[in-house]
Amino acid sequence: MKKFLFGLFAAVLVLALAACGTKDEGSKDNGAPDVDDAEKGEKTSLIVGASNTPHAVILEEAKPLLAAKGYDLTIESYTDYVLPNKDLEEGTIDANYFQHIPYLDSQIADFGYDFVNAGAIHIEPIGVYSKKYDSLEELPDGATILISNSVADHGRVLAMLEEKGLIKLADDVEKVKAEVGDIVENPKNLEFDANYEAALMPQLYNNDEGDALLINSNYAIDAGLNPMEDSIALEDKESPYVNVIAVKSGNEDSDAIKALVEVLTSEQIQDFILNEWSGSVVPVK
Repeated sequence: MKKFLFGLFAAVLVLALAACGTKDEGSKDNGAPDVDDAEKGEKTSLIVGASNTPHAVILEEAKPLLAAKGYDLTIESYTDYVLPNKDLEEGTIDANYFQHIPYLDSQIADFGYDFVNAGAIHIEPIGVYSKKYDSLEELPDGATILISNSVADHGRVLAMLEEKGLIKLADDVEKVKAEVGDIVENPKNLEFDANYEAALMPQLYNNDEGDALLINSNYAIDAGLNPMEDSIALEDKESPYVNVIAVKSGNEDSDAIKALVEVLTSEQIQDFILNEWSGSVVPVK
């Protein structure tokens, strides 16, 4: 009888240890996807933070393609430019998809984030909007131009206005870092007001504020504007301000992130972007 009870106890102990071992082997490390599960045919969770439009819309289209690769995509939507990087730093999301390279670089410099660009996906040409004038040529002397208070976009805006012939920047200034004080020629004596949140620019446009406003395409589209039709000027499609997948350094080589970038740069998603936004959002390839 004693031998039977001892044998039963030993068998239960072995089963318990085996169960514990299985749980440990399937656990995640700091919230990173368990790639092994995907390789076994099991769905692996992948959480990506994104701006509502177009980023979250593109990710929704990518969901079934990622599911076919073994990844269950969860999209966390944001309406600002600060929280997606904070949450990536804290590990509550695995990647984010909302920012262009100069903004990512400025965030890394300002906050010491150990982030990297895991892949370029699309460009959103910034546009000039006005309810008062139909072209840049119609802007009067002393016109007030509203731009967002996002310093990372100032160089982009000013470089665009220079390319359109409205201003000239100092030759020795790096365009991506240009500020209003770097303007050396301003034939129309334009006045620049940079005191507004980027997300509020469409509302200012609807309220007929200023003579012209520069609005990022994601905010314009989110507010029901069509950059191709409603803007009076649009940034050149060769803009270096490409939107990327950002991850913590080292995670760019994970199978999950590689699968995400592969899907987002696939011909199917590129065609979707072109068809959905008719050129106001442009895939990088």
